Amino acid sequence: MTIQFNRNEDWMRLLLSEMKQQTGRIKQGGGKKAIEKQKERNKLTARERIDYLIDKGSRFTELGLFAGFQMYEEHGGCPAGGTVAGLGYVSGRQCVIVANDQTVKAGAWFPITGKKNLRLQEIAMENRLPVIYLVDSAGVYLPMQDEIFPDKEHFGRIFRNNAQMSAMGITQIAAVMGPCVAGGAYLPIMSDETLMVEGNGSIFLAGPYLVKAAVGEEVDAETLGGAATHTEISGIADYRFTTEEECLDHIKKLVSKIGHSPTAGFDRIAAVAPVKSPDELYGIIPEGNSKPYNVVDLIERLVDNSEFDEFKKEYGQTIVCGYARIEGWAVGIVANQRLVIKNKKGEMQMGGVIYNDSADKAARFILNCNQKRIPLVFLQDVTGFMVGTRSEHSGIIKDGAKLVNAVANSVVPKITIITGNSFGAGNYAMCGKAYDPRFIYAWPSAKIAVMGGDQAAKTLLQIQVASLKSQGKTITAEEEQELLQTIKNRYNSQTSPYYAAARLWVDEIIDPADTRKVISEGIAAANHNPVINDLKLGVFQV
Repeated sequence: MTIQFNRNEDWMRLLLSEMKQQTGRIKQGGGKKAIEKQKERNKLTARERIDYLIDKGSRFTELGLFAGFQMYEEHGGCPAGGTVAGLGYVSGRQCVIVANDQTVKAGAWFPITGKKNLRLQEIAMENRLPVIYLVDSAGVYLPMQDEIFPDKEHFGRIFRNNAQMSAMGITQIAAVMGPCVAGGAYLPIMSDETLMVEGNGSIFLAGPYLVKAAVGEEVDAETLGGAATHTEISGIADYRFTTEEECLDHIKKLVSKIGHSPTAGFDRIAAVAPVKSPDELYGIIPEGNSKPYNVVDLIERLVDNSEFDEFKKEYGQTIVCGYARIEGWAVGIVANQRLVIKNKKGEMQMGGVIYNDSADKAARFILNCNQKRIPLVFLQDVTGFMVGTRSEHSGIIKDGAKLVNAVANSVVPKITIITGNSFGAGNYAMCGKAYDPRFIYAWPSAKIAVMGGDQAAKTLLQIQVASLKSQGKTITAEEEQELLQTIKNRYNSQTSPYYAAARLWVDEIIDPADTRKVISEGIAAANHNPVINDLKLGVFQV
């Protein structure tokens, strides 16, 4: 290994170490005292419930772990958005599992909680996966009710999705293991089957205190809406259990009996490990995303047997396209190439930049994958489209539009991995969040922004300095440098993968070594939806 490889590896492992430390803190939820209170009530934590529910030794792909990261600090924070969720196997069936974390503000819903739950429902609908809700929530977090209650993408959208999924034939199972209050009471009742745990589970539109205030009636929670009430009197719930373990065991039985549906038919053969070690992924991305590297080296450590069949290898070389397999699944890969390349005209092309020819090649390759019903994997490390007179006169906007059109209208599943930079329109062309990837992940080295930190900071500095001068103020060179650094620090904090994951611009930050796994699980999920529409394109300028 070279000195540069070792430096890159040290940098990546340092980023991973930081990620693991943050992960450990987030998984503590509301903290030790809150967990102890949960135990005193004979309740499992959200993570313990999921661990018990999923098949032993199976994969659980957590989604949205960093949701709410460093947000709502003035409210005490909202680790993981107050919800633990992801893809897990129950009785051999891949399911979406959503569990309220009662240790975080009694499971109350913050704005990011609603956004995360809607994202999980979107995944279930896109991939036709059964959904299991493990309910334990006090409802909307009242100090922020205006940001979670009334709008289209707010709390009420969840119940609309419940109804839509039911109409689509997607199984929904709700286990009520704690409070289920007010509007939230509709979620389990709009599910196909509702299970309740005696003593802790309760469902009502208004709790005892509100009932007392509203109608003057004094009643305890169990009588008002406990498991016995809803299984014996109202008929709202279908099953009741004395322990959470019994409840979770019954969910396994219910899932085991769900009928099987046709699949999308994506091609899969026996998986083969890469010949080139995935551990070497840590040393490929340059420290600080600042230097060229060959993305094919990265691809060969992700794909089965390290075999990659490159498409139009000598043309449009700043985007690499080709066919491969990942854990047996056939995939088409579209990846930004960071090498500085001399094209056949003798012109130097900067790595990580999308040129006319590379946009044209990628658009054609995407159409080919749609024709063959092959899922697409995008590996993003892009600084944007090439600018300048030569590119504008060559029609870079037209060729960029072709690529964006192909990505937007692609009907096969798209999975995006942001390995390095994701800047400007390059984010869009390489299937960023706005272009509906089935799943989108970031490595710890990812940076997401409208442009690079240095360029943005200098642009913002020029604007601020011009504003100060227009007011008749002077600024020294030292003050200007200090202002530049302040702007740069603020901007760079907003480009980090944590900032993106906190706001669910990406589904998760992952260890590069887990890339094969999350892509494979994503295609397995997508394969459950047999409906693939015909590819239709809008105005496609050639």
